[in-house]
Amino acid sequence: MGSYYIPPVNFGLVEDNLYRSGHPNELNFPFLEKLHLKKILYLSPETPPQAFKTFVDDQGINLQQVGLGEEPRQTASWSPMEEEQVLIALKETLDTERNYPLCLMDSVGRNRVGIVVGCLRKLQRWNLTSIFEEYRRCAGSKVRVLNEQFIELFDTDLVTLDLHHPPWL
Repeated sequence: MGSYYIPPVNFGLVEDNLYRSGHPNELNFPFLEKLHLKKILYLSPETPPQAFKTFVDDQGINLQQVGLGEEPRQTASWSPMEEEQVLIALKETLDTERNYPLCLMDSVGRNRVGIVVGCLRKLQRWNLTSIFEEYRRCAGSKVRVLNEQFIELFDTDLVTLDLHHPPWL
């Protein structure tokens, strides 16, 4: 009987060697091995489970967590991510030479990943209708209008492009 490769929840291709997904479980590890990932950007304030950290270490994948140790907010906030976190994630995402193949990951692959990918699409000069369509397709019934507002208002001038930026940008 052959092996099965099961992608993590909400797995998808963003660009060549740039992927998005929700948090994988052990059934997804053989699939992720086939991607030969160099880096995973884990966009979640929660510490990843030990089994996932062991898998990442065994594969020699650089795991960078953006948002670790966030203080719980005392007031209502209109975005689950701070602008600084998005800028860090975009900086790493645009460094194809050091970080690719790269996977953007959060607990379910919807909201935090959706914000980063949406802001990346703004950098690519996609129109907002297309950006929101992609976000809604991945978010399913959990669409957050405030995330869309964050993407719409995101100032792409805050992103510094390296001389060696990706060819798709």
